[in-house]
Amino acid sequence: MKSILITGAEGFIGRNLIATLERLEQFEMLRIGSASTREQLEQYARQADFVFHLAGVNRSADEGDFEKGNVDLTERLLQALRRANKQTPVVFSSSTQAGNRTPYGQSKQRAEEALFTYSEQSGADVFVFRLPNVFGKWCKPNYNSVIATWCHNTARGIPIRIDNPETELTLTYVDDVIRSFVEVVQGKEQAKEYGFCEVSPVYRVKLGAVADKLTAFRDSRETLESFRTDDLFSRYLYSTYLSYMPNDGFAYELQMKHDHRGWLAEFIKSQQFGQIFISRTKPGITRGNHWHHTKVEKFLVIEGDATIKFRHIDSDNQLEYRVSGQELKVLDIPPGYTHSITNTGDGDVITLFWANEIFNAERPDTYFLEV
Repeated sequence: MKSILITGAEGFIGRNLIATLERLEQFEMLRIGSASTREQLEQYARQADFVFHLAGVNRSADEGDFEKGNVDLTERLLQALRRANKQTPVVFSSSTQAGNRTPYGQSKQRAEEALFTYSEQSGADVFVFRLPNVFGKWCKPNYNSVIATWCHNTARGIPIRIDNPETELTLTYVDDVIRSFVEVVQGKEQAKEYGFCEVSPVYRVKLGAVADKLTAFRDSRETLESFRTDDLFSRYLYSTYLSYMPNDGFAYELQMKHDHRGWLAEFIKSQQFGQIFISRTKPGITRGNHWHHTKVEKFLVIEGDATIKFRHIDSDNQLEYRVSGQELKVLDIPPGYTHSITNTGDGDVITLFWANEIFNAERPDTYFLEV
């Protein structure tokens, strides 16, 4: 089993990396966090077969903290690895800001240079990832990530501040970072020229667009209207948003329309795929007896026993299907066919419905006609 030394093990990327490596069951994790001692670092450096150097300081009012947290810590790690004399490979999480004129950027570049010197002197492989802003679950809000802060605040109804909606962010998703890291330790990725490696994909999005997406995520619980997640960024942003929900905020109620037949509730709807709803129907009750010009539906009984009937509106030929929650069967309801569903069992029937368009009260496309 390969021993992996991880600095910054308690941080955002460190926690995600450890969760992935633990699942693979191929590695022993040697974790260095804020409370670790120099003696622990020395011991783990002797044991390690591979190092992920993720610790660092990226925000501080004291410029000296960048030197201590990024340069001094890196030098201390590399000195311990030299004493171990094992040519231990290192992955370093640097930043696209490395080399700029800020104290943070300068400290990151100096840490990179120290790593390349270590590589030249020891022959060990060094993989430097200059990461853009990384987003995903477990990032600390109200610190240095606008995505984490905005997800946290939006999920709690706290207003978010946008100085310039046109400001563009360059982002990458934490799972893609971790995938790249794991490929390195498994030998699937080779260091590129000068030891720099890249993570892909990278997303360039405007602040205003991010805010609009988060607002749509929040409002979807009330409107039930889904949002487009056919692009990876939107899908990853929604996953990130949900990870910041407060512990008492995961559940939300649906409006149930009760009558003598039972109840019906809309679940989710979208301009792209239509809508899904669910009903409970009492024994002997029939729903439907209507038809549509264009709208089509799918019926799926998931509990109880029912009979679904339909016929072409210009024909007397009636079609009948017996369905049961004991043997799932989907019925497609075509346009131009009047249709109904009747509870023929002793207990309630629960049915899932899908329609290819959202119900529009002004243009319902629904016409009463007994089957």
